[in-house]
Amino acid sequence: MSLTERATTKTDESDAEIIAASGADPELFGLVFDRHVGQIHGYFLRRVGPALAEELTAETFSVAFANRARFVPLRESAGPWLYGIATNLVSNVRRAERRRLAAYERAALFPSAVGDEFERADARVDAQHLAEGLVSALLELQPGDRDALLLFAWQDLTYEEVGAALAIPPGTVASRINRARRLVRESLRLAVEDGMGAV
Repeated sequence: MSLTERATTKTDESDAEIIAASGADPELFGLVFDRHVGQIHGYFLRRVGPALAEELTAETFSVAFANRARFVPLRESAGPWLYGIATNLVSNVRRAERRRLAAYERAALFPSAVGDEFERADARVDAQHLAEGLVSALLELQPGDRDALLLFAWQDLTYEEVGAALAIPPGTVASRINRARRLVRESLRLAVEDGMGAV
């Protein structure tokens, strides 16, 4: 049976079932890749930028394939497991992530290239102050807090899925996200106050 034929017969199976079957038929792991590559690549684009996203996406699935026998099917989707691998790879390139966040911060300092309409000027100034505050807050977060917040906010994972990705209990996820939210809110509040004072 060809890979295409196997793929059509496996579309209703969970990631866990496909990973288990890929032990005997390694090509089936390609179905897990097809299901999740877009989300994992998008996660890397946001975290480390396009220069590293392709490489780290490929490395995530390479690591997952090599370790598929160790996959513990606590849930039907392999998503949290893959995000866990991806987050570990990000931790190996934290400097690249910090440079990307710093670039976001610098970009917020420059006005948009949109026309000079007077009525849009206030909105651009407000957005720039908020962007500066948000990026500053992300840079100040502890790496574990930033990982939890970004998996939750950018990737729409539940607390349980974030916990599975980071190998921590959901209660710890909640603590990290709450702590990160407080810091982000405070940075945004200060940015708004600073913006109002600058007018």
